[in-house]
Amino acid sequence: MLSGDNAVVIAMAIQNLPPEQAKRAAIAGGLGAVLLRIGFTALAAELLGIPLLQAIGGVVLFGIAYQLLMAEEAAEAGKPAYTFRAAVVSIVTADLVMSLDNILAIGGASHGNLLLLLLGLAISIPLVLWGSTILADWMRRYSILVYLGAAVIAWTAGSMIVGDPWVAQRLVALPWVSLVVPLLGALGVLGLGYWRRPKKSTGAS
Repeated sequence: MLSGDNAVVIAMAIQNLPPEQAKRAAIAGGLGAVLLRIGFTALAAELLGIPLLQAIGGVVLFGIAYQLLMAEEAAEAGKPAYTFRAAVVSIVTADLVMSLDNILAIGGASHGNLLLLLLGLAISIPLVLWGSTILADWMRRYSILVYLGAAVIAWTAGSMIVGDPWVAQRLVALPWVSLVVPLLGALGVLGLGYWRRPKKSTGAS
């Protein structure tokens, strides 16, 4: 389940790349996600003790969702979209951010057993790569899925912000915020992307 948001990010980043580059970018992003989760799980206690770290990660993820959406709209307008390098950077950055939100679940499921942790992550590699490849193919065919993907990433970003321990302690009396903030984040990214969308190229000189 936790691989789902990573697969969406990878799919959005690679969909406008040539097939061979898309495959290499997906592999690089998938392996990066696994390595980051291993490292973050080992440092879970220290990382979660940093105030607002998860909330800051959520803000960064909002920016990634917006950039991926704008790259798709640039491609539709006939303008340059993501390069291989830009796609890999976006994938790794998003994985880095989302790993902050995943380490508690991963650590809890493995009960501190390194072998179980590595086995579970090894199984998740093909899920991320296979899922992102299929999603990217669907996104090439149906552009509406790109906007849904951006909304999913933005929703995850909003959930990270309200789920940050420092933020959650101050919102304990406002349980509805856990739904409102992610929803507003998703709508905000889509609205900003629509407002800032590039003009389609007419081919005139």
